[in-house]
Amino acid sequence: MTQAATQDTTRGSVVQKRSAIPEGLWLRCPGCSGMIYRKQMEANLSVCPECSHHFRIGASTRVAQLVDDGTFEPIHSNLVSTDPLAFNDLKSYRDRLLAEQIKSGRQDAVMAGIGFVRGRQAVLACLDLTFMMGSMGSVVGETLTRSIETALAESLPLVIVSCSGGARMQESGLSLMQMAKTSAALARYDDAGGLFISVLTDPTTGGVTASFAMLGDVILAEPEALIGFAGPRVIKQTIRQDLPEGFQRSEFLRQCGMVDRVVPRHELRTEIARLIDFAGR
Repeated sequence: MTQAATQDTTRGSVVQKRSAIPEGLWLRCPGCSGMIYRKQMEANLSVCPECSHHFRIGASTRVAQLVDDGTFEPIHSNLVSTDPLAFNDLKSYRDRLLAEQIKSGRQDAVMAGIGFVRGRQAVLACLDLTFMMGSMGSVVGETLTRSIETALAESLPLVIVSCSGGARMQESGLSLMQMAKTSAALARYDDAGGLFISVLTDPTTGGVTASFAMLGDVILAEPEALIGFAGPRVIKQTIRQDLPEGFQRSEFLRQCGMVDRVVPRHELRTEIARLIDFAGR
């Protein structure tokens, strides 16, 4: 009995020690299925060191990667979504917004500001997948529109990094109106000779793709990013045809002329600065 008790105690101790190892130190890469040390991946700009798979990142991380240290000043950050339609699905839109704000630490799915990209001043706006999949509601549309108007007023180049599941269904027609509003603001900016660099990341879909994301003077995309309006499965079911390999990925869109360049993440900051210089901004 004593020996058995000792063995059970030892086993329990081993189990306890194993469970004491912090979770999340390692993760499996979706690209190569290899195990990656998380800190090594994050130090590599959240890119797999083995196969160069680009992991999805939030707006704060994106801004830190693109903007010179200590130069980013947030703008139009006081906008908050309301619930004019009193929308309910599995739970009320108000409760969903509150939960997303607590989870992400953000007011909504966009982060905008003025900063320097390798010494070149620009207005930068980044959508944030951590907040309702970066969906575009009234706050996202209004923040982007005001950012475009700021770039126009200050005669600054504009960079928008898109990553979104599309329009926000909880705001219905109000969300769809943001497509027209952002596009109209970009038309005014273009008429004034502004430089708009659109950066497409994984995923860029729905109403975001169908509006401001594809209106850039230069359109860059990260490798293997999913870019499109409807998903490939929906399209295949609609047209009842097999789709080309890599359909709706950034490399395929570049071949079709819808994307100007596919740029790896570690080159993106330099490429944006180079384009600003090329345009004489």
